[in-house]
Amino acid sequence: MKAFDMEMLVKLTVSAVLGLAIGLERELKRKPLGLKTCLVISIVSCLLTIVSIQSAYLFPDSDFVKIQMDPLRLAAQIVSGVGFLGAGVILRKDDDTISGLTTAAMVWGAAGIGIATGAGFYIEAIAGVVLLIISVELIPGLVKVVGLKKLHSKELALKFILKNRVDIPKVISELKEYQMKIDHFQIKELGDSTYSLQLKVRVSYREDIYDFYNSIAKIEEIYHPEISG
Repeated sequence: MKAFDMEMLVKLTVSAVLGLAIGLERELKRKPLGLKTCLVISIVSCLLTIVSIQSAYLFPDSDFVKIQMDPLRLAAQIVSGVGFLGAGVILRKDDDTISGLTTAAMVWGAAGIGIATGAGFYIEAIAGVVLLIISVELIPGLVKVVGLKKLHSKELALKFILKNRVDIPKVISELKEYQMKIDHFQIKELGDSTYSLQLKVRVSYREDIYDFYNSIAKIEEIYHPEISG
């Protein structure tokens, strides 16, 4: 039986604190995998890494059987195993937009932080968490301010009903006057002889969604407008 090692407790504590930082960022944004999930992933990843490393040096001490083990064999399985958790939060919505990718990546990152801490790379683990938070919280806003023109806009999904087919070109023309760029649109004829239009448009990131909705709703030919994004 291996004697208690204070360093192992330190590793688990550091891993918990770093996992807390990642989980808190997700929790504040009301994401499905938040504080508790990231804490569990980080701590258990650290624990399994410690077990994996220590086992490689503990078991070969037998005088009867010589066992050769990869010190990070268990840790290597964590990376793929956590992928199942990440896949559970990636959703495809009705408007074909994908959500949850950042949360899935952060969960995978929490596992990586736990592995790094368990292997004794404290400075690297701390630096990793700092860079993760900066990348998720600060850099996107900075890129919108100083980035390319396309990055100064945000994508919205627009859906509405038209009663007459002849109104489609007119409505599309009016929409373009609202300083938006139409990236994609789909027209579908419904059973009651009305037409459903679904568009993906780009507007300025400064555009207020409520004001944008009111502008669209004022177009006489448009019924039941819906905006998401």
